[in-house]
Amino acid sequence: MKPTTLSVHISHFLGHYLSGQRNLSPNTIKAYRDVFVLLLRFCRDVKGISIEKLELEQINAELIDAFLNHLQHERDCSIRTINQRLAAVHAFFRYLQVEEPSLLLQCQRILAIPLRRYVRHEVSYLHKDLLTALLAQPDLKRSDGRRDAVLLSVLYDTGARVQELIDLTAGDVRLEAPAQVRILGKGRKVRIVPLMQNTALLLRQYIDENNLALPENYDRPLFRNKFGNALTRVGVNYILQKYLQKVRERYPHFKQKVTPHTLRHYVVFRTM
Repeated sequence: MKPTTLSVHISHFLGHYLSGQRNLSPNTIKAYRDVFVLLLRFCRDVKGISIEKLELEQINAELIDAFLNHLQHERDCSIRTINQRLAAVHAFFRYLQVEEPSLLLQCQRILAIPLRRYVRHEVSYLHKDLLTALLAQPDLKRSDGRRDAVLLSVLYDTGARVQELIDLTAGDVRLEAPAQVRILGKGRKVRIVPLMQNTALLLRQYIDENNLALPENYDRPLFRNKFGNALTRVGVNYILQKYLQKVRERYPHFKQKVTPHTLRHYVVFRTM
């Protein structure tokens, strides 16, 4: 069976363009891939179009509009999620403009589909007293407690995203003055973040305790679970929520929803 024009371009877009020319991370490429999985399923299950016969010319602005409405009304996606899906579609057709000039008008009509408006909620942050109470919760007499104390301190001190935190290796930490950590962020962009003295001290003790200062361990995850594997996003959130529950027991009035991202907001707030 001859490959369709759509299959050829989606394969090149996901397999070569995003990583080779856009230099996007594997996680971001996976998110783009998931959007096309949803779009292809929509064409097959809702529109009744065989995927093996689906050509580029059939993916027009009307079909994309119908796809977005399907996400909102049938899959109950939020406006922000729908906009993220549309941004991935836009990226594909922006790439396609150069690859298939004969479809330029079709691409531009899809690119003209606007993002949907939504109400932006006020950014929240954790009050200083509650943050201090949170950082004091881990039991420093236990090895996992010492790990958690370092994890929460680094999360707060650096403003790292959860994925950035769990991607850290021992070799990303510099403890000689000025103490700092190297973070690989979105788009594989590296940024160097200085560390406060207390965080650097906790990190030094933690690295020494776990033999992470040895050159052969530089590539090992900085934060690991009991099996020796890198923590997951779910694992980091579990650790945070476990200590937040203890803070709530001490402060019954504390009802605020807190996620790892909330600590990033606090970093922005305290630097203003």
